[in-house]
Amino acid sequence: MQKLIQGIHQFNHQVFKRNREFFERLAKEQHPQVLFITCSDSRINPNLITQTEPGELFILRNAGNIIPPFGSGSGGEAATIEYAVAVLGVSDIIICGHSACGAMHGLMNEEALANVPAVREWCKHAEATKRIINENYKHLEGTARTTAAIEENVLVQLEHLRTHPSVAAAINRDGIRLHGWVYKLETGQVFQYETESGQFEQIRSATGLEVKAYENVSAESRGTRGGRTI
Repeated sequence: MQKLIQGIHQFNHQVFKRNREFFERLAKEQHPQVLFITCSDSRINPNLITQTEPGELFILRNAGNIIPPFGSGSGGEAATIEYAVAVLGVSDIIICGHSACGAMHGLMNEEALANVPAVREWCKHAEATKRIINENYKHLEGTARTTAAIEENVLVQLEHLRTHPSVAAAINRDGIRLHGWVYKLETGQVFQYETESGQFEQIRSATGLEVKAYENVSAESRGTRGGRTI
């Protein structure tokens, strides 16, 4: 706690003081362009990864970057999504998974969740991910299997996102774009799902034209994704 308290003092006396006008403008209104949905993992910092400032991202975090289908969850996910789309008018939604995700490890290894019943119940919203891996990735083990689960979960949760009325309406009028990302902790690389290749490919430029296949598991070992679209 002492480190946090020292950080608050440093923020108040240095950062805030230098940028007072900026923060005063933020206090009056916000105009984020992106809803960024990611895991609660302490190693993930959306603003750091994307080099954005306060006010630019509307952020939703939970264990496993999971979005329950509309009407099936009692948490704040639906309210956050609805507010971002219907009130703030975001133009893009990103669901960002990450390597070494504990929630996905637990999803694929039930014994790891034996003593955390709330987490086990929450992960039921990723049951489709588990079924996809068990039925289509039987040849993978260990880290490769977890990596496949991390990727597939991003796609499953994007499908759940489409069930939310505000998102469905925005998609219908071409008012929003959905993106699936995976952040690799150990290298700092970010991979985006490309519908043309059916794979997660590294984001290398602002235009998205330069990409590189996700390195943890080769495209051949993952196989195809049955023509998924997002």
